[in-house]
Amino acid sequence: MKLISKLTLYIALSKTAIVLLFILLLPRLINSVAFQYTNYSLQEQKAKVLNTINRNGIEYYLAGDSSYGSYTMLKEEYISLEPAGTRLRQDTIETSRRVVENDTLTYRVLSHVFQYGKKNYLLEIGKTIAAINQYNRPLQRVALYVLIGLIAFTLFIDLVFTRLLLRPLSVIINTKLVNRKFPFKEHPLPVRTSTTDFKYLDQSLIDLMNKIKEAFEKEREFTSNASHELMTPISILQNKLENLMMENEPGEDLQERFMGMMNTLNRLKKIVRSLLFISRIENEQFAKSDQVKVKRLFEEVIEELQDRLQAKAILYKLNISETLTLQQINRDLLFQLIYNLVNNAIRYNKEGGKIAVTDHLIPGKSYTIFIQDTGIGIPHDELSSIFDRFKKTGHSDGEGYGLGLSIVKSIAQYHEMRIEVTSEVGKGSVFSISFPPVTFYLQQPV
Repeated sequence: MKLISKLTLYIALSKTAIVLLFILLLPRLINSVAFQYTNYSLQEQKAKVLNTINRNGIEYYLAGDSSYGSYTMLKEEYISLEPAGTRLRQDTIETSRRVVENDTLTYRVLSHVFQYGKKNYLLEIGKTIAAINQYNRPLQRVALYVLIGLIAFTLFIDLVFTRLLLRPLSVIINTKLVNRKFPFKEHPLPVRTSTTDFKYLDQSLIDLMNKIKEAFEKEREFTSNASHELMTPISILQNKLENLMMENEPGEDLQERFMGMMNTLNRLKKIVRSLLFISRIENEQFAKSDQVKVKRLFEEVIEELQDRLQAKAILYKLNISETLTLQQINRDLLFQLIYNLVNNAIRYNKEGGKIAVTDHLIPGKSYTIFIQDTGIGIPHDELSSIFDRFKKTGHSDGEGYGLGLSIVKSIAQYHEMRIEVTSEVGKGSVFSISFPPVTFYLQQPV
């Protein structure tokens, strides 16, 4: 999972957790707020009653009676004033039951004892719990809507900020890792960002890419120069041996030694030519401007390898689209690629074996060629390295030099093809060549 996806998931889950926690605590919070507000309201009413008594006297409420009581029509609030004991006490606010006109109701009651005219009076102001709670649900609903709105807004802000914050990292990945093709042709440019960590990561990748490019250029230059330099002494030695064989008419024993030396020189010459060929491919010294029909190219390869097929009595089957044409390629390189793969399929095949060449086309998306043989197969632990230079498999017959498949890989990379292999020892191998969409099209019949 990508980092941006993980952060988005984390932010969404954390906000959801906050909402759920708030929903669980919301009733208690609303009740607490409602009771605090009710306590404050009771204190305000007490202050008003005491101010009225101070201005108008206590008879304003008692009106000649020993006590006073009043309540609203629905009995939601009440005020009572009556004589109290001789001891003053602190104000109390509690929830208790009161009987009003034969109805027992639960009130939030403020009790206050004060002295007036050398007498103590008890003032009670109450409000029913039902009246307090009647606004709880609307308040909870409003609070929940406000919270969800704030969560949605902050979630949007967090996601936008996270994407802006991680955009340089995405650019670094896309430009330095995902969309980079080796060997690197252009100099990598630094990504603009104010984040120190991203700057350090970007610069480290640039330095690493420059070192890889420098090392690759040195290796490629060495291979090219060494191949050119080796060809001269090899040719000189080969000419001298040929002259010695022609001038002195050596004996049979000496002639066999000369032939062995000539074979060794020929093998060395082939290796050097292969290395020089790979170097030319990697240096992009071949044009990619040819068009060729795939089936015709395979038919030409088989014409050259027909003797080998017959020598091992191998059954060859070609099932390739006749109208599919490749473009923006180098015909000679592609011929060499197919030749090497089919030649290997023959070399490592069994007597009386089979080779099948098929293709699969998804118009506008992909085109893949499969070369399947019934040969000796490749061990699983060697599949990952068969395209490496001078790498021979444990089932090699000793004829090759470990450069045939390396040439195949270089040609495939040069044409931006993808080549893969699956194999099973004793049953055979399947090589697949996948072409990029710009290199193939179906030719319309004339």
